[in-house]
Amino acid sequence: MTDTSQRGAMCDASVIVARDADGMVAVLTAEFPRHGGEYVFLPGGRQEDGETPEECARRELREEAGVTAQTWRHLGSYAITLNSAARIHLFLAEALTLGPQQLTPSEADFKLMWWPMPDAIRAATEGRFLLPGGPLALLLAEQVTVGGRRAPSEGPATDG
Repeated sequence: MTDTSQRGAMCDASVIVARDADGMVAVLTAEFPRHGGEYVFLPGGRQEDGETPEECARRELREEAGVTAQTWRHLGSYAITLNSAARIHLFLAEALTLGPQQLTPSEADFKLMWWPMPDAIRAATEGRFLLPGGPLALLLAEQVTVGGRRAPSEGPATDG
């Protein structure tokens, strides 16, 4: 959630579900006193000048989680508000390589954890996310196939 000099201007943003080979998801937590406490969120933030949504996603994942990914899947783009043309771009990142976080001073209290996907989705259903992009990205990521997982077009999973 990189803070930019365009704080007042609405610009596009990217949010990333980084899922490792064991199905664990990169989740961040931090205190947001203005909103009443600690919240959960996924890596992501605003696009910088000249960045594409995927370039933004790659940078934010590297900075906030210290993660790079070989496999990227665009999960969709959605309006941030009805009163703005700004969009939020959601991505699934897999085939991960871990490294150090590169947090800015405004992100210094971000804590990185790895949660099973069902725990992250449960946090979303319990209202523990401050912003809606993370829960939407988790739900969409849960529905796509990367590395042998079920795709929505395949219908219900069976034990055949």
